[in-house]
Amino acid sequence: MSTRIAFLKGHGTENDFVIVPDPENAIDLPPAAVAALCDRRAGIGGDGLLHVVRSAAHPEAEGMAAEAEWFMDYRNGDGSIAEMCGNGVRVFARYLQRAGHVTEGDLAVATRGGVKTVHLAKNGDVTVGMGRAVLPDGDVTVSVGERSWPARNVNMGNPHAVAFVDDLEHAGDLLSPPPFSPAAAYPDGVNVEFVVDRGPGHVALRVHERGSGETRSCGTGACAVAVAAARRDGADPTASGTPVTYTVDVPGGRLVITERPDGEIEMTGPAVIVAEGEIDADWLEAAASV
Repeated sequence: MSTRIAFLKGHGTENDFVIVPDPENAIDLPPAAVAALCDRRAGIGGDGLLHVVRSAAHPEAEGMAAEAEWFMDYRNGDGSIAEMCGNGVRVFARYLQRAGHVTEGDLAVATRGGVKTVHLAKNGDVTVGMGRAVLPDGDVTVSVGERSWPARNVNMGNPHAVAFVDDLEHAGDLLSPPPFSPAAAYPDGVNVEFVVDRGPGHVALRVHERGSGETRSCGTGACAVAVAAARRDGADPTASGTPVTYTVDVPGGRLVITERPDGEIEMTGPAVIVAEGEIDADWLEAAASV
């Protein structure tokens, strides 16, 4: 292993990530190493880590290599593996553009949630095809302290519980995962969104992301919220044939979510690379052994 390992830092609506370019999948990144890199005091700091690998070089992605050259090997801030991260895909695509691997226009990115289509616009925005939402049957409840709310179960390749509340402060500090029931609804944990209305087709949220705590933004969460809000408002593009768009304010900015008549969901927002540098390999090896 070289004595230095390249990294970059980026964010999408302040959902921030450590980016580790590793085209040939040569860098060992066990959960302890990822958690150390994402530590905001002792590491670089981030809500998660984007491990940039060629699909053909990763055993989980080689089957997608014919469709997408690059695989987003995404990790939560605690080192655990996640299926998808909407803001992360935008930042991942921005890195590929910065590194000269892609240019403005369309590209495909492999993720554990499948291959995602991405469009890099000239104005700097990035649009991601997030796939279709799945709405599992069954009632779900989430709680904070003595308050509890019914929640909409929405799966965007990862699980979400969407609760509409009167005040975002009712979500509490979101340091620990909000309790939910029934437990069988989310056997691997869940991202919980608390949502208020801002106007027609306009909502705002706070989110607890499993494995990361409260984050400044959650792309899949914004998509889940838009779908839940549309159904609550009596809109279903797959039934009406008319697309539905919601503006979703997150603590770190604004995302625009469109659900098309074919059920596909598109998310548009910014993606920024803010820094690049080198990781000390000896430090990373020591962190990985903890």
